[in-house]
Amino acid sequence: MSQASAQTPAPVKPANPKPAPRPQPPPIPPEFQAGDIMKMGPADLVRLLRDPSASEFRKAKACMRAAMVGDKEAAAAMLPLLNDPQLNQYARYGLVPIPDPSVDDAFRAALGTLKGDLLVGVVDSIGQRKDAKAVDALAKLMYGTEPEVARAAIASLGRISGPAATDILLEGLGKTNGAVRSAVANACLVCAEEWLIKGDRKQATSLYERLTQNDIPKPVRLGAMNTIISLETAANRPR
Repeated sequence: MSQASAQTPAPVKPANPKPAPRPQPPPIPPEFQAGDIMKMGPADLVRLLRDPSASEFRKAKACMRAAMVGDKEAAAAMLPLLNDPQLNQYARYGLVPIPDPSVDDAFRAALGTLKGDLLVGVVDSIGQRKDAKAVDALAKLMYGTEPEVARAAIASLGRISGPAATDILLEGLGKTNGAVRSAVANACLVCAEEWLIKGDRKQATSLYERLTQNDIPKPVRLGAMNTIISLETAANRPR
């Protein structure tokens, strides 16, 4: 037998095989389907939120939908959820965009009943809504024993801005220290920016100038200096 005929023939490569089909994901259980909820109007949302048999998932989705279409009645249905460890975040998400003043009233009332993370969340929501009527209550929290609550209250005072919040934050620069004082300084910077947005250049500049002093944390001091320079060199500045 010749050497050529004794060689083992090369294996034949199979034609390009089709990849195995991917397994289809299991269908979503009805209790975790939200398509119907995201089409609901306020009245249907209220019924769902007040339904004791509705799952947490459906109530959470109802709060998310309420952020888009909610009204006073939907707000009232979400308010009890502020005390719920699982749903409070969703309730606040749904409540913040609703313009009815009853939401502000409820948030302020909750300041005296909630603690810990639940209280921090409501304080933050008050800041998002810029509720000037909450300034005095936030001022008390800023000197409280819970650091996270104190910092949240300080941040919300900065977002609310206005004369009362400005005075409280300036006073806080002389009454706080450490991380809390840094939070006050940062809130003062935000407060000054809010004054600019409101069109009160004089009040904003006065606050920025206070924040350039040597006792202010360096990052805030540099931010205030940079803004003052920008204001002074702006083409449209008052002459």
